[in-house]
Amino acid sequence: MDLKSNEPFWLVKNGLPATYPSLKEDAKCDVLVVGGGITGSLIAHQCIRDGYKTILIDKREIANGSSSATTSMLQYEIDTPLYELIEKVGEKGAVASYEACSKSIDQLGKLARQIRSKAGFRKKDSLYFAALKKDVKGLEKELDARKKAGFAVKWMVPDEIVKKYDLHETYGGILSKQGGSVDAFMLVHELLAYNQKRGLQVYDKTELTGVKYGSRTNEVKLSTGATIRCKKIVYCVGYESASMIKEKFVDLISTYAIVSEVAPAVSRKYKNVLIWNTVDPYLYMRTTDDGRMLIGGEDEEFRDPQKRDALIGKKEHKLLKSFEKYLPGIPFQSDFAWTGTFGETKDGLPYIGEHKAFKNSYFVLGFGGNGITFSVTGMEMVSNWLKGKGHLLTPYFAFGR
Repeated sequence: MDLKSNEPFWLVKNGLPATYPSLKEDAKCDVLVVGGGITGSLIAHQCIRDGYKTILIDKREIANGSSSATTSMLQYEIDTPLYELIEKVGEKGAVASYEACSKSIDQLGKLARQIRSKAGFRKKDSLYFAALKKDVKGLEKELDARKKAGFAVKWMVPDEIVKKYDLHETYGGILSKQGGSVDAFMLVHELLAYNQKRGLQVYDKTELTGVKYGSRTNEVKLSTGATIRCKKIVYCVGYESASMIKEKFVDLISTYAIVSEVAPAVSRKYKNVLIWNTVDPYLYMRTTDDGRMLIGGEDEEFRDPQKRDALIGKKEHKLLKSFEKYLPGIPFQSDFAWTGTFGETKDGLPYIGEHKAFKNSYFVLGFGGNGITFSVTGMEMVSNWLKGKGHLLTPYFAFGR
């Protein structure tokens, strides 16, 4: 599946940080991580930290799937508002899911400092604003639910939003202190470089073509003709899991994004805030670490790569119009436009756990706008399971829930 196009900004900005060989000889390991994006690199980091002999493979170049197309907004707010998630899964699971995403932002910051990352991790405020008057009631319910759960949030009236952010055409919004952003593509390569020095083996252009599942070990066949014998497989394959698993569990969507030319004055004003709204699909804005503005949204149901890509020009125009509507008078000269395929689940939660059709295996699939923060939570969950321990979120993120 083609997961991204046309010129994702992160690929052009970062070039080729590293190259990796394909695996041509048979190998053995404790844990095989399948997928070399941000999720796979985080899971591999945890496995190495826990002392497991770990191999990571990817059928493409490393981080050239969805991790090169992501806008890398780090939010604890799940695509399903907290008050609605409570109705869907109960208060315990809903609040725990939000708390896990909140904690993940701080954990990712700590990890970035630990590996001396230059991927531009930055903590930011998060402004979630009502784009329509009818959305205010739901946003107020969300404010109350978050306050009750102990999250630090406050209501901003439209005049406050205009004064602080020059953001117009709003009906108020929720300001949270917990958010962030990062260059996920660069972070992947940094994590792999850090862990290669600690024993991680990384191979790209190495596709898993078949698995012989055993009672205690699995034998993995590769496109190169080699095999890997492993005790556990962790599938970090994102939206391609939809073609692996028979039952439907995720809806694939195409999202679009544009990045401006470098604009230091604009970037300074908005460098410490994520901005997103209540429109469905929602619009979101953030700055990059090199002084650009990024806008994303205009989601469409995924049909095929050709039809998705053909819409880039039209979607770029619509995103520019939205920027002009909410931030009138602020210049935005588009420099990059691209699209990527992502996914939505019925409750906004990820799928992290075992699947009955895949023995000795786990899936870590961080769908939706919280893919990166869900993946950080997945590190803890996989670590627990490999040690024979449970995890509070297991039933809420499970297949068949």
